[in-house]
Amino acid sequence: MSLSSIRLAGRYALASAVFCVALWQGGNLLAQGGSSGSSGSSGSSGSSNGIAGILIDPQGLLSGLEVDGDGRVSKVIHADPGARLTRQRLAAAKRALNADLAKPNALRKISLTRLEAAVRDALDHNRRPSDEMRFLAGLTRIRYVFFYPDSGDIVIAGPVEGWFQDLAGHMIGMQSGRPVLELQDLLVALRTYGPDKSEGPVIGCSIDPTKEGLARMQQFLKQLGGVTPDDADYIVDGLRNSMGLQKVRVLGVPPDTHFAQVLVEADYRMKLIGIGLERPQVRGGFSSFVDRANPATISRSALQRWYFVPDYECVRMSDDHLAIELVGDGVKLVGEDEVVQADGRRVGRGNSSRASQAFTKSFTQKYPEIARKTPIYAQLRTMVEMAIAAAHIQREDFYGKANWQMETFGDEELLPVQTYRAPVEVETVVTSVWKNNQLLTPVGGGVHIEPRTALEPANLLEDKGSQVGQVREATQLDHLKPGQWWWD
Repeated sequence: MSLSSIRLAGRYALASAVFCVALWQGGNLLAQGGSSGSSGSSGSSGSSNGIAGILIDPQGLLSGLEVDGDGRVSKVIHADPGARLTRQRLAAAKRALNADLAKPNALRKISLTRLEAAVRDALDHNRRPSDEMRFLAGLTRIRYVFFYPDSGDIVIAGPVEGWFQDLAGHMIGMQSGRPVLELQDLLVALRTYGPDKSEGPVIGCSIDPTKEGLARMQQFLKQLGGVTPDDADYIVDGLRNSMGLQKVRVLGVPPDTHFAQVLVEADYRMKLIGIGLERPQVRGGFSSFVDRANPATISRSALQRWYFVPDYECVRMSDDHLAIELVGDGVKLVGEDEVVQADGRRVGRGNSSRASQAFTKSFTQKYPEIARKTPIYAQLRTMVEMAIAAAHIQREDFYGKANWQMETFGDEELLPVQTYRAPVEVETVVTSVWKNNQLLTPVGGGVHIEPRTALEPANLLEDKGSQVGQVREATQLDHLKPGQWWWD
């Protein structure tokens, strides 16, 4: 987020690039189903496809966004008074799902090599991958990664439960409401850190104003003087028009995948929380950055920039490197200040304000609770887990040791995952509220994931008593039937 300020008579306005992208598109063998609603009046043009994430506007209205063919967004409404529709979906899913598959379990195991063979068999018989495959047998977290040299099995393991699709398009657990892992996202991670790559890239996203837009905003702010609260609409329109369209960048993974869109939506939702447009439902309440900020101490050129990173001290590895455990909550929110020059250039200062530090620390501490209430943050955490798991598989060369070339999982023509609208730009969204006679204008944000950093010796956690290795040894595969790829 970036932040600048100007005096008003008892009021300030907030400007932020808020962006959310489609979580479903037709044509993807692995994507979850969904339906589109009608477009609202957000200013986007063209037809739209696919349900996107959820936001709460300044009036408290629960709504969603869609992405059109040009990467622009429009608003649709998904009301569910009394949660009636949600209960209907849950009941229907319980009737349809296999009882064994839906049974909660603390540690379900999935052999990736056997799963690939099962998917390939389905494709060879002109069948789509089953829901069981697409949603990884109900896995909600990756807690362990095991390798078995004798059989060549690469195994991921974690808690599971039955699942159903909520109104926002998330596939979530029936008991916890946590999103389940999806095969399409795992494929993105495995392809990013695959057998044919020496080292995977940084993964991330950023929604940022252009240099030209920042320069126009600075010029607009300089022209304001002697304004009153009656000028709020003029200022809001002026900020929106001067900033213009903001750019969406996706790093390390294809932008037209669900994996990428989770990163973008999490970034977008974090901005809403930071500027107070969305209030996390957490115990004791939650203070946004704007709640904490003292407008009198903020200059027009000061930028507060926030971005998500993994908690890199999250891996416990066995001595033989054949097993890892992912611990903790996996995600941190960090920040740093920048300064906007008159020509729109941004210069980093390497530190952050007290209000920014307090906001990012509080967000990180409450992340587990926020993730329980808001599925996108739980999804972001699973993206981090999948990226670290894939980076571990690559770094230890389990591909080579298992003679696993991912001939099916690595083939985009056989298993297409790049079937979503790639977001490229978004309009600046502006609202106004009262606070200390100041105008604040936040913009910016991002996600930055370097999974290999979690595997560096300095960040690895001690495996006291060889507990991780013992869990691996207790996981037996000799009882598996032909074609079986998951077990409890």
